[in-house]
Amino acid sequence: MSGIIIVYPYATIVTRISEQFMNEEEIFQRLLALVGQYHAERKRGKFLNYLEPDALAAELALEKSATGDWQQLFAWMEQYLQHSVKTGHPGFLNRMWSGANLPSIAGEIITAVSNTSACTYEGAPVSTLMEHFMLDTMLDLAGFEGGEGQMTSGSSSGNMIAMLAARNRVAETSKQDGLFAQPPLVAFVSADSHYSLDKAANILGIGARQLVKVPVDERGRMQAKALEQLLQQHQQAGNRPFFVCATLGTTVRGAFDPLPPLIALREQYGFWLHGDGAWGGAALLDDELRQQYLAGVEQLDSFTWDFHKMAGANLMCNVLLFNHRRGTLRCVCSAGEHSYLFREEDESAELDTGTASLQCGRRVDSLKWFLDWKYFGKEGLAQRVRHYLALSKYAEQLVNRTPELEMSVPRESFNICFRFQVPQGVASNEFNLALRNRLFRRGISLVGIAYIDERLTLRLLFTHPDFSHAEVDQFFSSLVATGKELLNEPLHR
Repeated sequence: MSGIIIVYPYATIVTRISEQFMNEEEIFQRLLALVGQYHAERKRGKFLNYLEPDALAAELALEKSATGDWQQLFAWMEQYLQHSVKTGHPGFLNRMWSGANLPSIAGEIITAVSNTSACTYEGAPVSTLMEHFMLDTMLDLAGFEGGEGQMTSGSSSGNMIAMLAARNRVAETSKQDGLFAQPPLVAFVSADSHYSLDKAANILGIGARQLVKVPVDERGRMQAKALEQLLQQHQQAGNRPFFVCATLGTTVRGAFDPLPPLIALREQYGFWLHGDGAWGGAALLDDELRQQYLAGVEQLDSFTWDFHKMAGANLMCNVLLFNHRRGTLRCVCSAGEHSYLFREEDESAELDTGTASLQCGRRVDSLKWFLDWKYFGKEGLAQRVRHYLALSKYAEQLVNRTPELEMSVPRESFNICFRFQVPQGVASNEFNLALRNRLFRRGISLVGIAYIDERLTLRLLFTHPDFSHAEVDQFFSSLVATGKELLNEPLHR
C-alpha cells in the first residue's frame, strides 16, 4: 500500500546480509550461468519480446521491496534479459553497432569485477599501459606525428573536446577569462553533421547561431565552395572562423566530406580542421578504403572514431587523436586543484591519463579495446569492414530490383536509405513508419529511420560480422511481406 514504510527487525537484516556474503560465490556462479545462457541464445527466436510500456511496468513490479533478497534481484535480471532488445540478433539493424565481440565482452567483465578508475597509473597500472599502447597504435594508423590521444565516452565528447581545443587555441585567454571581449567565434559544419556539434557549441559558449551549417552537394558532402564563401562573409563581418568539422561518414547517408579542399582552405584561413569519423573512421583499417574515403586524413588537426561501431567493441569505446600537438590535451582539459589525485612529483605522473581528460573518474575501456585488437588484428577488422561494404552494395542491388522498394538516395558508402513504394493516395511517410513499427513490435526486425528532404526513409546498416546474403535476403523478404500485408488493410486502401 502506498505510503506505508515496512521496517524490518535488525536481526532479520543482519541475517539476510550474512547470507549474502556466505553465498557470494554461489551468487556469482549463478550470474555467470544466466549471462552465459543469454549469450548462447542471443541470435535465436525473436529479437524482442515486445510489451507496451504499461504492461511491461506491471510485469516488472519495480516498486516491490527486495532488501537482502537475491531471488528477487535475479528475477529482475532475468526479466531484463527477457524483454531487452537482443542487439546480437540478426533482426537488430537500428544502430551503428550490434552485439559486441567476445574478447571485448571478456574485457568488460574483467573491468567490472576489478572496478577501478583509469585516471592514474597507481590505481590502474595495466589499463594505463594498455591505453597508451593503443593510442600510439591508432596515432600511427592515422599517420599523426608528434600527436597524442585519449579515450572518451564517445564521439560526441570527442567532437566537443576538439572544439574546446580549437577555441582555446584561437582565444588564448578563454580558459581563464571566458569569452568576454572576444570577436564572435564561428564554427562550420556540414548541414548533415551530427547533432553533437550543436551540443558542443552550446556547452562551450560559442552559441548555436555561431555554428554555421554548410550546404551539402547531391551526394550529401560538404560543399567546399560554399564553405569558402561563408568563411569570407564571416571574416568580413568581423567574426573569427576558428573550427571546421569534416563529417567522415554522415549518420543518415554515410557521406564523407572531401578532405583535400578543406585542408587547402585551412591553409588560407587558419582554422582548426577536425574529422568526425565516429562511423566512417573504420575505413582507416583498410588501405584501399582509406584512400577512397579518407584521403588526406593524416593532415587533420584532430580525429575521432568509435571502435564500438563497425569494429564491434563493447559499448563504449572511442578514441580522440590530436596531430602535431603533444601536451595540448592536458592543457585544455586540466583545471583546478587536484594534487590529492595527480602529483607531478610521482615517477608515473606522465603516464596518468586523468589530467588529459574532462572526466575525473574514467571507465577502463582500454582492456576490451586491446583484447579485440590483439585477437582480430588490423587485417581481421579490415576484412570485416570490407564485408560490410560488400553487403551494402548487395542490399542496394536488391532494393533496385525489388518492385515494392526504392532507394531514397543512391548509396554513398555503408548506409542504405530506402523506402517501401506505396500507391498514389497513400501517405508514404506514415506508411513507412507504420511498416517499420510493425516489424519492431512483432520482434522481426528493428531498422533505423531518418528524414531526407522531409521524406521518411528506412536506414539499413550492417554491423553483424557473421551476416551473409541470406540474412539480407531474409530481412527484405520479411519487410516486403509485411508491407504488402499492411497495404491490404482498410486503412491503407
